[in-house]
Amino acid sequence: MIENRLRLATCASAPWRAFAVLLAIAAAAVSGCRPVGPSPLPTARPKVERQPIPDGPVLLRDDIQLRKVTHVGGGHVRLARHPVNGEVYLLHPSDGLYRVTLAESASKLSVASVVEMVADGVPAGMAFGLDGALFVVANRQTDPTHTQAVIRKGVVAASGRFTWATLASTAPYPMSNTQFDHLFNGIVVSPDGEWVFVNSGSRTDHGEVQSSNGAFPEAREAALTSKIFRLPASAEDLLLPNDEAALAAQGLLFASGTRNAYDLAFAPNGDLFAADNGPDADYPDELNWIREGLHYGFPWRFGDQDNPQQFRDYDGSKDVRLSQDFVAVKTGTYRNDPGFPKPPGSFANPVANLGPDAAQYRGNDGSQRDAAAEGKPLYTFTPHRSPLGLEFITAPTLPADLRGEGNVLSAFLLSWGAAGGTLSDQGQDLLHLRLTKQGDNYASITTQVARDFKNPIDAVMIESRLYVLEFGPDGAIWELTFK
Repeated sequence: MIENRLRLATCASAPWRAFAVLLAIAAAAVSGCRPVGPSPLPTARPKVERQPIPDGPVLLRDDIQLRKVTHVGGGHVRLARHPVNGEVYLLHPSDGLYRVTLAESASKLSVASVVEMVADGVPAGMAFGLDGALFVVANRQTDPTHTQAVIRKGVVAASGRFTWATLASTAPYPMSNTQFDHLFNGIVVSPDGEWVFVNSGSRTDHGEVQSSNGAFPEAREAALTSKIFRLPASAEDLLLPNDEAALAAQGLLFASGTRNAYDLAFAPNGDLFAADNGPDADYPDELNWIREGLHYGFPWRFGDQDNPQQFRDYDGSKDVRLSQDFVAVKTGTYRNDPGFPKPPGSFANPVANLGPDAAQYRGNDGSQRDAAAEGKPLYTFTPHRSPLGLEFITAPTLPADLRGEGNVLSAFLLSWGAAGGTLSDQGQDLLHLRLTKQGDNYASITTQVARDFKNPIDAVMIESRLYVLEFGPDGAIWELTFK
């Protein structure tokens, strides 16, 4: 959902609860065995509401200092920090790469154009390796019905500019020519610097036929869509074929069944996580622990719920999870579909959200419900929040309840915000995730930290300071310092 919103925006617009009990419930649901108790939860600060800068985000803790680094306008998609020299870079799909000055003394953003990333493609993601090599993923349309991804590797020279080579590219593969062409976008480098992981989003909303006006009759997903690939960081001109057996044989296919894992991040313990956007229906958005060879359910499952269109008695006119303001609903693609393919096997569950926040869902009777208030997990977030900007945090200077220690992981997560629907949780906020491994999965205590950003899209953590990039037309870079 994020990728199509970005294209549309670029062209025209885009209380604490009994957590120990909830964790036990989640663990039983996730693993089917007796749960291991989580580490003691640090005392949380009382939730407050204050807006220290007019028209800026509302802060929900009393220990955050806010600074507006600069106004950047709309359309920027990524923020990343060079691991060697500490410089921060900003990526715009059409303007390219910028170096950013975040110093307190700067009265406005100092940006210096470094390079146009890919002359014949549109950049959508970037990530640095341990040695400072920059990996950028871009997409280019090769003809009216096909697209191709190109992953470039740049090494910075003394001049500050990058020298570029092609790490990998895909064979051209079929577009749906709808807003559901999510394309390649999220990218991350493994902690040892040896591998590059890249997301390829789906070409459908929920696995429906997308023939591209008859060019590809009965086509749903392709071999190169709805997957996460693992590429050697040292590769040169590697070709990814549009053939699933060949991709697997070459060791390039890492995980399947992700709809659009727009943001990927490694936790300090080396586990890989992906924030995934759900369909144009009221099913949860997901946070997934990505492991090799697993299938994460798309398009047969959203969260831990079955996609009803795979069943022969499905009637879209009676589906209480459909809102008429979504494109896939307006265009009638939620319909009886006897040709829907059979599921390929078992699926991995998303992370269990224990609340207290981002845990709304649509009940079977069509009502708005709150899983955390009901004492049960949601897999993972309120539908349509569009999670991204996942940033794991380890700084010892952070407040105790925000630090990850022992078997507890700590992360911040942004929400682009809902494009529609009637659920009251519309996102556009910053969440804190306290993640504890439970059996073969993770469970998250999820707490809202700030809200009312303008389509926040990416973040960088530097010591105890979080820099948040907004995509919205009046977007800014915000500095949140946790004291």
